[in-house]
Amino acid sequence: MRKYIYILLTTVVASLGATSCDDYLDVNKNTDAPDYVDGYLYLAGIEQSYQELYYDLRAIAPLTQMMGTSSYVSYALHYYSRNSDAAGQVWRMLYWSQGMNLENMINQSLEAQNWTLAGMGYIMKAYSWDVATKQHGEMPMKEAYEAGRLSHDYDYQPEIYAQIREWAKTGIELLQREDNSVYGSKISNNDYIYHGDKDKWIKFGYAVIVRNLASLTCKRDFKAKYYDEFIDACSKAFAGNADNATVEVGGGGADASESSYNNFWGPYRSNLSWSYFQHDYAVEVFTGTVPYYDANGDKVPVDSNTYCPYELASKQVICDTLEEAGHMDPRVFAKLATVDKDSLATIDDWMTLRKLHYYGGGFTGYSGPIGSAPSFFGRNHASNDDAEGNGRWLYRNDAPYILSTYAEMLFDKAEVQYKYGDKTEAFETWKQAIAADMEFTASYLVPGVAIQNSGTGAHQGDKITAATFKKIAQEYLDGPYVAGLPMSDFDLSHIMMQKFVALYPWGGGEVWVDQRKYMYDIAYSGDYPSNGNGWDKTTLNQKSDDDPTKVYKGYYLYPAQVQGRKGSYNDDNNGSPCFRLRPRYNSEYMWNLPSLQALRPIAGDAKDYQCSIPWFAYPGDMPQ
Repeated sequence: MRKYIYILLTTVVASLGATSCDDYLDVNKNTDAPDYVDGYLYLAGIEQSYQELYYDLRAIAPLTQMMGTSSYVSYALHYYSRNSDAAGQVWRMLYWSQGMNLENMINQSLEAQNWTLAGMGYIMKAYSWDVATKQHGEMPMKEAYEAGRLSHDYDYQPEIYAQIREWAKTGIELLQREDNSVYGSKISNNDYIYHGDKDKWIKFGYAVIVRNLASLTCKRDFKAKYYDEFIDACSKAFAGNADNATVEVGGGGADASESSYNNFWGPYRSNLSWSYFQHDYAVEVFTGTVPYYDANGDKVPVDSNTYCPYELASKQVICDTLEEAGHMDPRVFAKLATVDKDSLATIDDWMTLRKLHYYGGGFTGYSGPIGSAPSFFGRNHASNDDAEGNGRWLYRNDAPYILSTYAEMLFDKAEVQYKYGDKTEAFETWKQAIAADMEFTASYLVPGVAIQNSGTGAHQGDKITAATFKKIAQEYLDGPYVAGLPMSDFDLSHIMMQKFVALYPWGGGEVWVDQRKYMYDIAYSGDYPSNGNGWDKTTLNQKSDDDPTKVYKGYYLYPAQVQGRKGSYNDDNNGSPCFRLRPRYNSEYMWNLPSLQALRPIAGDAKDYQCSIPWFAYPGDMPQ
């Protein structure tokens, strides 16, 4: 058999003769994969790999108290060992899924003077690196793609941050060039973000710069060093929700040719089954039920027959529980889940909708302080009814992956205006940001359909129509928690907590950035907290809610000394919360350990490396 094949191949090659033998063989020297493909063929795969952002939200959403989890419990408790690839998906995306595919797309496009494609590549590169360094801190950058290397030195965030903005600016400049390439449908058919719309890609480039600089707002030199660049980028980034950066997802459920063509959060892929659920803190914020804690850190019981059996904090930042127009934030209907009144008959009934109950789980279990969290699709844990259909809101099989939004840009701008500019301007920007998120939220509502033969009136999908949502949203925007808020009461908490709601849960990474740069509202002296100054082995000191400098009202970490917390972190944390994700085990701890060990101020192989505060969160330079 071997002899026969050899003769056959020899005959075929010989028949090609001197006319094209060399050229034919050069098409593919690699028998397993092509050596060269046109740049545009990389595009769809690079963009679809952004689903890996949602993979890592399994760790980050519990770190932020957006979600609780019975799966990634170590992250919910701010401790994890290095011997796992868990929460290493963005690392994998950056260096492998995109990796050389993105590098090849950029370099081949530059060589061919395909400026549009190259510009898109640089902006995606900037976006991906921005996400990755905010999660992981120091990373190999300069040596990342050097051929033949068996180890890669790490670069520190000041260099990575500056390079991210340079990549974004390069992408913008390339997109602004006259491009004489004839693409036809090559870009539009493979670009699942903007379908080749150059103007929107340019705005996305500026949005990356805004995102990058927004994480530096607590640095002492922000006004002098970054403010002007930030404000300029804001003026050129997204101008409305039509500019939002999202990745289209095909969906299809069981009919999809590949399971991964469905959204990671959709019911078909079962990643939001019972392993992840809405956290009690998120529910308290969304529903205006943040409790009051007395001097001992205990909740004060009230009538046990009420929805919330505890005395509420006098200041509810997002909304309250009053059943009157303007007092309820309708985003709770879309972003959180309830098992109440699951009937199509009430989908447009405001009087019924406002009486729905929402419950959040704890850090590692769905049983919360006042009830049990349902699944994100609105099922009770005791139910055997698995009829979730196509899902709902962003938890649908065909929902897009959200990369960045107009509302996010406005919240970032409002924060900077409040801290470094004009409070009145910040107030107006903040109101625009909330309105933008209301519009964004409504755009993904899909009215439910009845479950056949259920006999209960139960249905699949969203519990509210877009029209009813918009009506309630306008009342809220006109009410006492937004337009009617006295200017004298407006503070940083309103900006950052509304941003928490707006980015729930797709933007957990950026919320985690904010929580870390405000040092988790830990009470400490000096520039940053440390062992003995903010926490020790057994106690973590967080600001009380009546402290005017506390940003996230009602937010307490697992070891905080209030009811429902009062735990402790793993001994390896030395009392500290988690400030970064470790690099991916299978690449760095298996093959690049010496480079990790060289990192400072905490070595990458230390048991508490996850507690190393990243540069963006320090008000000054990192300590040596």
